[in-house]
Amino acid sequence: MSSQALSPSQVRLRRSYRNLTLWTLQGWLAMFFLAAGWAKATEPVTTLSELMSWTARVPVEMVQGLGLAEITLAVLLLAPLASWKWGRPLMVTAAVGLLALATAMLSVHALALEPVPALTNLALIAAVAPVLWMRARETR
Repeated sequence: MSSQALSPSQVRLRRSYRNLTLWTLQGWLAMFFLAAGWAKATEPVTTLSELMSWTARVPVEMVQGLGLAEITLAVLLLAPLASWKWGRPLMVTAAVGLLALATAMLSVHALALEPVPALTNLALIAAVAPVLWMRARETR
């Protein structure tokens, strides 16, 4: 197998594709967590417990607080749109928070033997992890 050096234009094109892919993932993640957070923050627990059984086992304030945390992290995931210099560290921090949240909820759903929400959290982890990894590696 031979390794061939890439031309500067090929390097720029690959960076553009990677950046577009990461922003697409960030946008989808932000939409998902905004919607999920909004539902947890505003919907009655009786409605939520039909979709997510764990909400019936914890205090209402915890569910609403988790919803507000999801909304905050989703907005911060898009912070570089306002300012790359100040928003990039916030975005990386938000990605860490979302990864931790999805991992914790994966264990909650797995222990409750709820396969569909567990698989959803696996998909979220699979989407957040590359965003965190690639964005944390970028230079300013």
